[in-house]
Amino acid sequence: MSPVPRGENDTLRVIDVHAHAVLAETLGAAGDAGPELSADPDQPWYRVGGYVLHGVRYRDSPFMDPDLRIARMDEVGIDLQMLSPNPLTYFGDLAVHDAVTYCRKHNDALATVVGDHRDRLCGAAQLPLQDVDAAVAELRRAVSDLGLVSAAIDTDPLRALDDPAMDPFYETLVELDVPLFLHPSPLGPEGPPADRRLRRFDLDLLVGFAYDETLAVSTLILGGVLDRHPGLDVCVSHGGGATALLAGRLASAARRRPWAAPDLADGGFERQLRRLWFDTHVHSDRALACLIDAVGTDHLVFGTNFAGWDGAEAPEPGKLADALSRNATRLLRL
Repeated sequence: MSPVPRGENDTLRVIDVHAHAVLAETLGAAGDAGPELSADPDQPWYRVGGYVLHGVRYRDSPFMDPDLRIARMDEVGIDLQMLSPNPLTYFGDLAVHDAVTYCRKHNDALATVVGDHRDRLCGAAQLPLQDVDAAVAELRRAVSDLGLVSAAIDTDPLRALDDPAMDPFYETLVELDVPLFLHPSPLGPEGPPADRRLRRFDLDLLVGFAYDETLAVSTLILGGVLDRHPGLDVCVSHGGGATALLAGRLASAARRRPWAAPDLADGGFERQLRRLWFDTHVHSDRALACLIDAVGTDHLVFGTNFAGWDGAEAPEPGKLADALSRNATRLLRL
């Protein structure tokens, strides 16, 4: 990633909302499920349950060392970064007690990291959505006691995003006045995706993520979540997957199909779509232009997947720098 240009107003900060952290304190915190990290720097691997990610170096990298992270942020011109959980470690299939234990350790460790670098880092809480009441309790603790500024969950938290059981969670986000960040996991409930076509060429990341993000956007709107929770702010990673390309088709279905709610007719889908937030980590100017055409610019925020495999290829904010800075300030209530 080349240095990010400052906006026309130099007092505006470049804020990156899409960056993941791996925390040493969480190693082994999920019991037999890990996480476990290789001790051999020449053969790095990271184990979560029965899945082993090979070839990604977390130790002695910006993922785990905040000083290295901030030095790299300085190199590329990022002023503030929101750290969210490693998507490999949502642990949606853990027993509730184990999930609560893991999330508490994760959030405690994350709060320490961002608290020690308060001018450069902020954090999004991990939550045990196996049990919505437990997730609500941990959300309250993470925000009120630990000072985390958001919640981060899987696009598929093993129950539908529009399940009425999720409503207390959304209500608590609105009450606490914090946004929700949605990001897919490359793991299905039993490991890598069941569709074997996604097990080649990293298609679980390249296509599977876009599939999950598009489904999440569709579910939030068509399932009435945004209508039921008018104060809810949700940011979806990677520009919402294929949402921008499919927006017209989805809007047409919302007007015509028998399951469509009356309030989605006559432009209702488009209005709800523009209520969502999207990061700009979409890999090409053409994709970004398509996203802007579909949703406008006032709910776009800068995202990089910082230090990740594709972090070096994030489109620069360019002429959008000022707007993205202002938008992220609003989204994160800075």
